[in-house]
Amino acid sequence: MQLKYGCNPHQTFASLEPIGEAPVALLNGTPSIINLLDALNAWQLVSEVRQALNTPAAASFKHVSPAGAAVAVPLDAELVSAYEVDPAKLSPAALAYVRARGADPKSSFGDFVALSEPVDDATAEFLKGVVSDGIIAPDYSASARATLAAKKQGAFIVMQADPGFMPPARETREIFGVRLTQSRNNRVFTLDDLNDVVVGSLSEAARRDLVLGYTTLKYTQSNSVGYAVGGQMIGIGAGQQSRVDCTKLAGQKADTWQLGRHPKVLGLRFKAGLKKQDRINWRIRYIEGDLTRYEASAFQDALETPAEALTEREKSEFLASVSEVCMVSDGFIPFRDNIDHAQRHGVKYIAQPGGSTRDADILEACREYDISMAHTHIRAFHH
Repeated sequence: MQLKYGCNPHQTFASLEPIGEAPVALLNGTPSIINLLDALNAWQLVSEVRQALNTPAAASFKHVSPAGAAVAVPLDAELVSAYEVDPAKLSPAALAYVRARGADPKSSFGDFVALSEPVDDATAEFLKGVVSDGIIAPDYSASARATLAAKKQGAFIVMQADPGFMPPARETREIFGVRLTQSRNNRVFTLDDLNDVVVGSLSEAARRDLVLGYTTLKYTQSNSVGYAVGGQMIGIGAGQQSRVDCTKLAGQKADTWQLGRHPKVLGLRFKAGLKKQDRINWRIRYIEGDLTRYEASAFQDALETPAEALTEREKSEFLASVSEVCMVSDGFIPFRDNIDHAQRHGVKYIAQPGGSTRDADILEACREYDISMAHTHIRAFHH
């Protein structure tokens, strides 16, 4: 398959050559190498979550890491308002993607979508209204495929994955004149991997979210830490050299997601005709609070009535009530500072490989904050 280009447009030659049977078929559009990397990683993620939890799964990928991932859990009234959706019009596949995209909608702008389920009309209609580059799924209804093929003036990428494809046991890549080969990471994370609970206990909802989180990090550029709640990722810290920086970055994103439910945020009234993505972006900038002079003026111009600032005190008071958040780490937690920062973001449950020389300090920190922890004994680095 000839591709649009490599990682950058000046890398003009790019192609895909299957090893044996092809795992995917191109139904529409012309992908680049980054599109293919997003599609293949995202498909594996949703397939494994579907296998582990037996529920529809979706992922929103950008630059070979997930911006969000989720399973089909019903939305409460606040999330219906925050995500601006009609739950009566959402199929399970659409619901999973609404949650996946809602995790970090700023980062999901121009994403690549993966669904574990066949794409139906409800999902296609939702995708029709968002900025996205392409999708991979096991199948499409005829009408859904036609809707998606017309998106972006016919340039939207539509790929069909083969659910029965069995990849080779080894993977190879070539970099700067050398060939690297390794055994494929075929370790699928399941509920059974949470049996070694070293502090506290895990609720059923936490077990679901920890499996979702761990599988998500398996396909996230390392080092990585993720936060999950309610069947969806709400913060992912990817590709940081320091694990505590991953913890902080994921926590910041999780706080922004939590604050999207604040009454002041939900109470913003925008002028008629403002695009949905613009409304989403303004809510995030309003939460972040550090608007430039130009942004502050443009924000007020976008509103029907002026908005009062969301103060740091109001943010802190709202976030103080947050709980039941799950945290996952793709490598062992080396220092207790990760726990100290995690508890600031409502973390109640943690899954991590364990095996640090400072495990005793980390377990003591968990007991101090009443955080439950499971050791998975599985590292999930991805590069």
